[in-house]
Amino acid sequence: MSIGDVVRLLRGGILEVLLLASPLLLAALVVGLVVAILQATTSIQEQTLTFVPKIAAILLMLFLLGGWMFSQLSDYTAQLFRMIPDMAK
Repeated sequence: MSIGDVVRLLRGGILEVLLLASPLLLAALVVGLVVAILQATTSIQEQTLTFVPKIAAILLMLFLLGGWMFSQLSDYTAQLFRMIPDMAK
């Protein structure tokens, strides 16, 4: 196994993590921004107010995209297991 193979494995892993985490992080970002705008317009400065909507948005995204996320992760894991015999050479 060469350095290029290791770099390719690391790059694939990082891209997979970014692909799976980005919808959840984007939903939390959008909800946090909306709540922050509402807080600024109503002069409510409670720091914990954004926590519950963000958790709800993340859970909703997990509910909607959980099957796709699991499928992506299982495909990537199967691909890694198929590569093991080639790594042993």
